[in-house]
Amino acid sequence: MTKGGKSLFLLGLIAVLIAILTTGITLAIYHNSGDIYLDRSRPGFLPDEEEIEENDKEQEYTFSKTGKLNVKDLEEYLEKLDIDVKAVDAFEGPFDAKALSDEQLGIPAGEETQKE
Repeated sequence: MTKGGKSLFLLGLIAVLIAILTTGITLAIYHNSGDIYLDRSRPGFLPDEEEIEENDKEQEYTFSKTGKLNVKDLEEYLEKLDIDVKAVDAFEGPFDAKALSDEQLGIPAGEETQKE
């Protein structure tokens, strides 16, 4: 191997080691800070049963685990979907900027937010 080839190999090796080191440090910080437990998108970190409100359970729908879809299941799903569509339609201007207001999102305003 030529001197230039060795230098290129060494440069690549150093870059990979730096990437592994920084990724390891980042994952350690992510785990030690507790943020890993807030990541609800991961399969093992879905809300516990007691965290799900009762009305959420009523609106929740899952298809059959057999993978077969029949007319009855489809009609039941469409009925549940219709409930969600009506809930969105009930909002005043669901696609307005007001839809993201603190009040609409249930974020407390006033003294409580100023204390933090």
